[in-house]
Amino acid sequence: MSRKHPVIAVTGSSGAGTTTVKRAFENIFRREQITAAVIEGDSLHSLDRMAFRAAVAEAAKAGNHSFSHFGPEANHFDKIEETFKTYGETGACQRRYYIHSDAEAKEHNAHFGTDLGPGQFTPWEAIPVGSDLLFYEGLHGLAKHGDIDATRYVDLGIGVVPIVNLEWIQKIHRDAAERGYSAEATVDTILRRMPDYINYITPQFSRTHINFQRVSTVDTSNPFIARDIPTPDESFVVIRFRDPHGVDFPYFLSMIDGSFMSRTNTLVVPGGKMSFALELILTPIMHEMIQNRNK
Repeated sequence: MSRKHPVIAVTGSSGAGTTTVKRAFENIFRREQITAAVIEGDSLHSLDRMAFRAAVAEAAKAGNHSFSHFGPEANHFDKIEETFKTYGETGACQRRYYIHSDAEAKEHNAHFGTDLGPGQFTPWEAIPVGSDLLFYEGLHGLAKHGDIDATRYVDLGIGVVPIVNLEWIQKIHRDAAERGYSAEATVDTILRRMPDYINYITPQFSRTHINFQRVSTVDTSNPFIARDIPTPDESFVVIRFRDPHGVDFPYFLSMIDGSFMSRTNTLVVPGGKMSFALELILTPIMHEMIQNRNK
């Protein structure tokens, strides 16, 4: 960990809601004039889109039907650890981008002078000089595998994890809307990822400092036939603090209508108040982090 060059890692599987947390941080960064160097988790996959598909097919031929983006074979866990360590020590590191769309390809090709398309990586480059902190958002912000442990270089780890049925509903609907996948194709992906989800995604949420877990208040018992995603107003967000010492729970309860405590380290807020709760909780943490950095 580093007081001078802090590292923040927001981790959760695709469709879990990490984008909501990222937006909350962006609002805080803008309001508090904090300059963050951003690392996208997808950029630290070890295989581009075509290579990944080939690896999945090759693994299946060998009898392995669980090759996924959630496991170490498809990711640079070592580079995640190295990036966090190097930034914490020096305030500098390398990064690249994974291109998701034609629009992103156009933007990055203009910057790098390349001719890349969706599913490919940009070249590596140094992050801009003068950042206040490093901000990672993706699948493996607190990855651990063998001797590799990115967690030891993370100053603030945030987990974003809906209850699993809700997570599956969100993924099925997102894949259909954004990628044109059938529900059956998404279910196949969920099944293929399950061993790596259990071994490499879930354990991270025991290593975070704060978890935000969305819990629906409508029936999601069969996520594979759900016609729509439960709305924020049809859910609560369970916020668990690993260390509750110094957390001003009375203040949060007074500021967030409908909130309550379910355990001594757990605050529960209405789903529609998640963004507000995020900024309320994270802003003083950012203040303390920057103050410590400047001492």
